[in-house]
Amino acid sequence: MDQIDQKILAHLKQNARARASDIGKAVHLSVSTVIERIHKMEDAGVICSYTVITNDAKVGNDVTALIEISLEHPRFNDSFSEKVMEHPNVISCYYLTGSYDYMVKVNCRSSDELETIHRWIKDQSGVCQTQTHFVLRTIKNIYSALPADPASAE
Repeated sequence: MDQIDQKILAHLKQNARARASDIGKAVHLSVSTVIERIHKMEDAGVICSYTVITNDAKVGNDVTALIEISLEHPRFNDSFSEKVMEHPNVISCYYLTGSYDYMVKVNCRSSDELETIHRWIKDQSGVCQTQTHFVLRTIKNIYSALPADPASAE
């Protein structure tokens, strides 16, 4: 992946529906070259998917919480991971170092629904401790970061 691919990715991050002709003008390439480069990045797994990002409050999910989770023993990791993958309100899950084993991000309609989700998490095999943090306001929420341009990091 070269600097031109990074520029194409930056445009797609801003708007995944951007037309190849608009991207081509911005990076000084033909439409066919832009499309070819995008396809190569898809085939190489650099671009994993395209998605819709919704406004949580406008779709009715007014509560966002981060839940730290400890398991009794690593033998529960696989079953816990499988269960979390199935829950529609868990929007991300991270396996961690430190005091807790996992951090999950949950979006839901209300604190009552969060309580139900929290009970569900505590009912999973091996879960021995949780700590829940309510998100009061989202300051930054991006879904991936591109390699930084060394000149812009100064």
